[in-house]
Amino acid sequence: MPLAPAPIYTDIHPGPDPAAAYWVETSDGVKIRLGVWEKAGARGTVLIFPGRTEYIEKYGDAAAEFAKRGLASIAIDWRGQGLADRLLEDPLTGHIDHFPDYQKDVAAAMRAARALNLPRPYFMVAHSMGGCIGLRAVMEGLAVQAAAFTGPMWGIYMSPHMRMPAKLLSTFMPKFNQGHRLPVGTTREPYVLTAPFDDNLLTSDEEMFDMMRDQITAHPALKLGGPSYIWLREALIETKHLSQRAAPNLPCIAYVGTNERIVDIPRIETRMQNWKGGQLRKVEGGEHEVLMEVPAIRQPIFDEMTSLFLNTTTG
Repeated sequence: MPLAPAPIYTDIHPGPDPAAAYWVETSDGVKIRLGVWEKAGARGTVLIFPGRTEYIEKYGDAAAEFAKRGLASIAIDWRGQGLADRLLEDPLTGHIDHFPDYQKDVAAAMRAARALNLPRPYFMVAHSMGGCIGLRAVMEGLAVQAAAFTGPMWGIYMSPHMRMPAKLLSTFMPKFNQGHRLPVGTTREPYVLTAPFDDNLLTSDEEMFDMMRDQITAHPALKLGGPSYIWLREALIETKHLSQRAAPNLPCIAYVGTNERIVDIPRIETRMQNWKGGQLRKVEGGEHEVLMEVPAIRQPIFDEMTSLFLNTTTG
């Protein structure tokens, strides 16, 4: 299907003008949504790969930061979240049949970027689950000139006593036609609607935490709760697979907060130790969402990412 206008909610933390959204169809017939923030005279375009449960509006502030630094942005509603097609009868359960299916969303977004004549070169900023999707994409030749990862899901943090049960349940529940169910300890409600700000896992910036809460309260269609057992199984398979592959030859910075409690820090450290030309930044005091941390933390990150992008030349 050709690009078609889609809704974009600009009432809460809208991001820069102009903002637009489009429906696109993937090669397997799934409808996803793209958010586009153009910038007159832009020196390139940032492909924003959000994390699990996220949606394009959440990155309006990030798009504004890139616009101030001379870059356009395009963000993706992955299949199963945001306003993209949901994949289960229960729309609040996060799901994927096979993790590499997300690469079809990447391909659709790249076709759209070219159709919209978004300025080149292209760069990638990939957060959390988007960091897992983005890692496979660059390993398989995604046409970006440089990449930045924030809290990338190259492994999922679990306490030692939970690792084996999680692996076993995510393997066996689907065999009993229960793969669509939520794992123990997760709920259908979004985290930001159930967790207090104090000691939350995402950010130490209360304004940003309120933004996340306010957006999905105002627009319930954006809500997403916990993942299915099948999503968990596929995520564990994908992260293990990617850990065994060589890093691409691509300029890269990865950021992880020193208070990260969602993804596996040792997996990130191992990957970056073996990424020629890659740099790892430990963000002091940062939680999982370093791009949505307090200004003193996030502003230098946007500065450094933009410097990497604009000072990188093709080989």
